Amino acid sequence: MLPAGQGAGSTERAAPLPATTAATPAVLRAWRYLRLGLHLVYGVATVALVYPFTGRDIHRALRRRWSRALLRILGIELEAEGEPIAPGCLLVANHISWVDIFAINALAPAAFVSKAEVRTWPLIGWLAATNDTLFLRRGSRGHARIINAETAARLEAGGNVAIFPEGTTTDGTEVLHFHAALLQPAIACGRPVQPLALRYLSTDGGHNRAPAYDGDLSLGQCIANIIATRRSIVRIRIAPPCPTTDGVDRRILAQHTRDWVLAASRLTPAAVVSAALPAPGVARSHGRQSCNRAHSALDLCNK
Repeated sequence: MLPAGQGAGSTERAAPLPATTAATPAVLRAWRYLRLGLHLVYGVATVALVYPFTGRDIHRALRRRWSRALLRILGIELEAEGEPIAPGCLLVANHISWVDIFAINALAPAAFVSKAEVRTWPLIGWLAATNDTLFLRRGSRGHARIINAETAARLEAGGNVAIFPEGTTTDGTEVLHFHAALLQPAIACGRPVQPLALRYLSTDGGHNRAPAYDGDLSLGQCIANIIATRRSIVRIRIAPPCPTTDGVDRRILAQHTRDWVLAASRLTPAAVVSAALPAPGVARSHGRQSCNRAHSALDLCNK
């Protein structure tokens, strides 16, 4: 979802790695702004003139192509590691930037769950609505049930739905608490959860702060930071799909999904990583059947 400032929650932070991010020359920055504007116009025209006469498969293909072109315009190279994104999965990712949405769509177009306020934003709200976004009114349990039912229906139909269970963005050096309620639709319909770990890197492999859309930063300032950086890398590590059958407890599943994202983002020491992702076939006694089931599901993520 598009962020609404920085949130609170349990965090684990890593010191930013030293990075060397070459500045973009002024002429190239101007060229990027021009291309970005033209690309947005092209996207609006596609949605207005092509979408009404084509089906969802074509929409997803167009969205993927548009997202990949956007990353190229911004000078962001996409790297994917791990398993391919499987159809019909609830994609669970950490949230750093508005670019996250297009990085995921460049791999496998998905419907996203966003805060309801985005629907009222000029142009952006319309574009989001026409690209399968589900708008959630925060604090409304009744509306949450409606969104959960719609999410489950899309998963059962074989589509992907992506969520950012932190509920806000970070600068990429931490992963906040995952809100377990957002994982309930996958459990309710027995569809897998597939964790994604996103990182933004500079060309020397160090932490890249430029794409982060957190705190009081405006969207315009964030775009300016990205365009001012000559080249960036967004790396997405993808876990195997984790089954949600056998009554997995959503809170434990959320915690261990977060642990996997922390480990894959290299924000935790090796001891924490091994505790978060038990080796396949190793039984652990936690005194709760649901906890054991959640561990069994996450075991498959580590295969």
